[in-house]
Amino acid sequence: MSHFMRAAMILLLTGLLALGAGRASHAADAAKLALVIGNARYPDNEFVLNDVANDAQDVTEELKRDGFVVDRQNNLTADAMRQVLDRFYARIERGAVALIFFDGFAIQSNRQTYLLPVDAQIWTEPDVARDGFSLDTILAEMNTRGAAIKIALIDASRRNPFERRFRRYSAGLAPAIAPSNSLVLYSAALGAVAASGKTEHGLFVAELLREMRAPNISAEQALTNTKNGVVAATKREQVPWLSSSLTTEFSFAGSVTRPPDNKAGDPAKPEPQKPEPQKPVCEAPQAEPPPNTEDLARDPVIADLSRKIAANANDVASRYKRGQVYAIKRGYALAMQDFDLVIRKNPRDGEALNNRCWTRAATGDLQGALADCNLALQIDPGLSDALDSRGLVNLKLGRTAEAIKDYTDAIQRNPRSSSSLFGRGIATRKNGGDGATDIAQAKSMNPNIAKEFAGYGVSECIP
Repeated sequence: MSHFMRAAMILLLTGLLALGAGRASHAADAAKLALVIGNARYPDNEFVLNDVANDAQDVTEELKRDGFVVDRQNNLTADAMRQVLDRFYARIERGAVALIFFDGFAIQSNRQTYLLPVDAQIWTEPDVARDGFSLDTILAEMNTRGAAIKIALIDASRRNPFERRFRRYSAGLAPAIAPSNSLVLYSAALGAVAASGKTEHGLFVAELLREMRAPNISAEQALTNTKNGVVAATKREQVPWLSSSLTTEFSFAGSVTRPPDNKAGDPAKPEPQKPEPQKPVCEAPQAEPPPNTEDLARDPVIADLSRKIAANANDVASRYKRGQVYAIKRGYALAMQDFDLVIRKNPRDGEALNNRCWTRAATGDLQGALADCNLALQIDPGLSDALDSRGLVNLKLGRTAEAIKDYTDAIQRNPRSSSSLFGRGIATRKNGGDGATDIAQAKSMNPNIAKEFAGYGVSECIP
């Protein structure tokens, strides 16, 4: 080889190496983009989700410290949420890390999870896809725009006011169908909801932030640790769901250095001591007092429906919806008035009869409730909600065998009904059996189920 050709080869190799180094550097320094949405003020909810507003701010600050360019948005309507998502997609560069954090209400329908804007108007199943934003679609769009790593952190496994209008059970969230190289974390298990209340900060985000700040661990390990931390803190009552297809190494807090494996018997890491088993104590939750008439009248959903009824006294659909909202908010006497009128207009309205049965059961009119449920089931023998309602009536009447049969029939039609599982567990206990499995499963799906039954006058604590 001539001196000239040797020099040319050296130059060529040098150029290729420089190009490769440039590409490696670009991959290491890939853009990190995040969209943080905290929807705390849903007019249909009875209180502002203060933990959502605070947690969204804390997550934003942590992501900025980790080098993300963050777009934080609060209380988005559907139009605003669509614009924000489009802006987020447009910022994604090929090879970027793209992350979405959503805190608020979400709901599943047709095996998809939909994130809800604050102005969602959901009364029936088809309304979910119309007003919600599919998480699967969001992740797919992030991938299409070229994101190398896709991360979705969803703190929305809450019992929401929309679902209670057309389901007697908590459906929770559905598994995400995520593209490759994705991380998805929900605050609770699939089909389950987390305990909710008027708190300033959420447990899930507190655990998440602690793990994101931990040095020398991968993002996947950080989310695994978050899940384990929530499980331990709630004594397994809340179990976050994690899905990972990550093949690229990534860490929130910087580079990952792997510690050496700990040999068995290493005194630096002694075996943890198992805690002594605690004797279970049954502490029945207290039912919340019902709101007064003035507070109900000021509720924005009730006020809007009342305006429609005032404008058209024959608006049966609005009266039925208002009865549902009254019943959900424990305004049982007002709910009865609306359901009575709807049933007078159509005595064979099975759904309205079921709702009146449930309302009567909650207020103690058990014989009237039983008649309503029986008629509803004559009209529609497969109405699982009416079986669930009649199970509650029989439970309160002390007819435990009949209650167990009603609840079992309801569960066969809808295995995700936390109400039917909890009711069957209580009825089984009262009938001399155990019932612990049903009760535990119901609580894992809906941590507030015991409080809900306390509002009906039913306690899980059997003397």
